Amino acid sequence: MSALPYPDRFYPVVDSLAWVERLVRLGIGTVQLRAKDLGHDEALRLVTASLAVIAGTATRLVVNDYWRAAIEAGASHLHLGQEDLAEADVPAIRRAGLTLGISTHDEDELETALAHAPDYVALGPIYPTTLKAMRFSPQGLDRIGVWKRRIGSIPLVAIGGITLERAPGVFAAGADSIAVVSDVTQAADPERRVQDWLAYTRQAQAAV
Repeated sequence: MSALPYPDRFYPVVDSLAWVERLVRLGIGTVQLRAKDLGHDEALRLVTASLAVIAGTATRLVVNDYWRAAIEAGASHLHLGQEDLAEADVPAIRRAGLTLGISTHDEDELETALAHAPDYVALGPIYPTTLKAMRFSPQGLDRIGVWKRRIGSIPLVAIGGITLERAPGVFAAGADSIAVVSDVTQAADPERRVQDWLAYTRQAQAAV
């Protein structure tokens, strides 16, 4: 099992400052801010406000997509999808000291990601997801093992349709971390769901 300074084994992905605030209050270790279709100024305000929320806490904020805003706001962590990666100035991102996580869906994308020496690799969707239209079919648990063998000590984040009930199988397949969206944001009681995830992953980590 890889050492995981970040992301934590439970890795929520949310789209607003309000969600970041809720998760920080619950003691989340890592949270990704993924808000789509923002202009630069709006993204900068959102990232800056989110960084203010986590200041002085143990929570790490991962900025999705908006690498320029992340640099300007002084963020420490960034996540890029393949399209964003193709347009990003990765040397500038590295000069600014940001860690970099990269999404992958197939072998070509994995090769592209590894060429940038990522701090973690994400694979998805593991299960069917209705959250957004996906160009790729569900990867399944076996692909997790394939990816982990390929990337070695680089942390592997599994994402897509993963619930708390499915988590044991995902970890057993080789994932180091699970990124969760709808299982938190669409839960009947999000706070309770987050607490259950934290309790489970802490217990699982202690058993490793």
